[in-house]
Amino acid sequence: MLKSKRSRGRILTVSGLKKLNETLQEWSDRLNIRGTLTEIEAESGVGIDTVSKIKQGREGADLSKIRQLFAAFDLTLTNDDHRSAKLDAAEDVGESDNLAAAGETASSVKVFISYRSAEPDRELGKQLETALSAIGHTVFTADNNIRLGDNWFDRINFFLKECDYLVLLLPPTVSQSEILTYQVQQAKELQDSRPDKKPIILPIRVGFPLNAPLNHDLRGYLYRIKQREWKTTADTPIIIEEVLNLLAETPAPLPEEAEDLTQNQVLEISSDEIPQPVAEPELPGGQVDVASQFYVERQPIEERCYQTIVQPSALIRIKAPRQMGKTSLMARILHHGSLQGYCTVPLTFQLVDKAVFADLDQFLKWFCAYVGRELHLANQLDDYWDEIFGSKVNCKDYFEKYILPQIDSPLILGLDEIDRVFQYPDIAEDFLGLLRAWHEESKRRDIWKKLRLIVVHSTEVYIPMNINQSPFNVGLPVDLPEFNHLQIQDLAARHNLNWSDAEVEQLTAIIGGHPYLVRVALYHISQSDLTLDELQETATSDAGIYSDHLRRQLWNLEEYPELAEGMREIAAADIPVQLKSMQAFKLDSLGLVKLQGNECVPRNELYRQYFRSHLSAIG
Repeated sequence: MLKSKRSRGRILTVSGLKKLNETLQEWSDRLNIRGTLTEIEAESGVGIDTVSKIKQGREGADLSKIRQLFAAFDLTLTNDDHRSAKLDAAEDVGESDNLAAAGETASSVKVFISYRSAEPDRELGKQLETALSAIGHTVFTADNNIRLGDNWFDRINFFLKECDYLVLLLPPTVSQSEILTYQVQQAKELQDSRPDKKPIILPIRVGFPLNAPLNHDLRGYLYRIKQREWKTTADTPIIIEEVLNLLAETPAPLPEEAEDLTQNQVLEISSDEIPQPVAEPELPGGQVDVASQFYVERQPIEERCYQTIVQPSALIRIKAPRQMGKTSLMARILHHGSLQGYCTVPLTFQLVDKAVFADLDQFLKWFCAYVGRELHLANQLDDYWDEIFGSKVNCKDYFEKYILPQIDSPLILGLDEIDRVFQYPDIAEDFLGLLRAWHEESKRRDIWKKLRLIVVHSTEVYIPMNINQSPFNVGLPVDLPEFNHLQIQDLAARHNLNWSDAEVEQLTAIIGGHPYLVRVALYHISQSDLTLDELQETATSDAGIYSDHLRRQLWNLEEYPELAEGMREIAAADIPVQLKSMQAFKLDSLGLVKLQGNECVPRNELYRQYFRSHLSAIG
């Protein structure tokens, strides 16, 4: 068990920290200053290092210095405001008991506090760590529990698997952080696989208003989970107290309904709307809003999709690697359908609990119930589900005799990230065959002409299927390409960049026409964060604008050694490399390679250089 070491001296209790921080905030607001450590030192005469110790509560400080600091701001230091830094000393038993009112627990839990190294996130994270450790909880942080030479990804995964609670500090840039999104995804997958549904996620927005939008994935992962907002240092003791109280509570029994799996103490339905597959146009990450000026059309793809979806028996298959714009295109097709008065239901399989995939009957019941709920129809599964006929017949009947007759217009189902179903071959073969059967029914019977399908996936379909039962050889196939030269130049102009052909070529020499990477580059260059030349020099560095994205991809690879070995081989070679089909499919779905027949090459020079360097030790 990891325990934080505490030196001798005195540290502030929760009430003492709250008193000091509120006063410092009032002081800095009154004088219209930032309230930095230097400014506090000048006002109080207490050295910067000591002020930092007192404010963080991580190391003991001399009691006389704490009194001096309090006196400088007209505060009276009481016995309840401080305690010994060495809690296991016998003399401090009574003092540590004082923390019970602020949320001390009878038994310790393990807490992973995830925060970025920038302020104010780091300061808040440190103070949370101090308060939780002080009453016996085991706390993991990247700062304290990852040593030089450790594998960062392995350690983060260890923290997530070990912890009971994930305290997630969300900065304003969280929607652009693939690492934070991935941590939440991993935590949700662990919840799905465990009967106790741990780790419980406690999201705290740091300088990031509650009404500010998250990206699509985070909106889905954090749906129904109560979030808190930290605005100033005056909120720190309030946040700490709430976390302490929450950890002291006994988790409520889990409801049986799959849609209510979140623990009661962190359950808050902020909206009746399930997250839609769109994101905010200002952020160079996630899917692009249907009204965004930054969406790049790759005609004639969009127009063909719009024409197809209004036809009876429509089935559109969108295939492309991650971050190529699949979900953005699906959102626009659904939006086009809604303008025609159609009913639309987007369904992202990536957000479906693993428990739903336990067997075909449960999966199809969930599928029917989900679509019905999105159409605001009462759940009538008991009236249409008869075990004599089997799951597929029951599902077909539910749509044919209940859902479709209840609506007066065509229904478009947008099935995003259907790759997730591929991981469950027994379910996938039957479900995909059912979709194909519905498509064929729509050619013969009027009731099924109401149903239109959009199927979105990242990888090749590797489920063995009868050619007459697969939905992947019918309908309109859409394989999204990278941006071309003119599209990048046009997008640069929308970012108020008057780029020449040479500048476009300089960018594509690094990242090709990868839509996400292009948007990230144009966003930061347009914000004067860096120049094109600086991008070229720092693209693969840990301080570059792609560092978070590259670490996320490295994390993906390190979780699957066979993929890491395949990517290492491809990045090291100067000629195309032939891999096993499954390796190639999965690397392509991650967007890391391009397939040239049976051979692979890195998708761009950025990936070649980064993975050649970071995977060189494998082999």
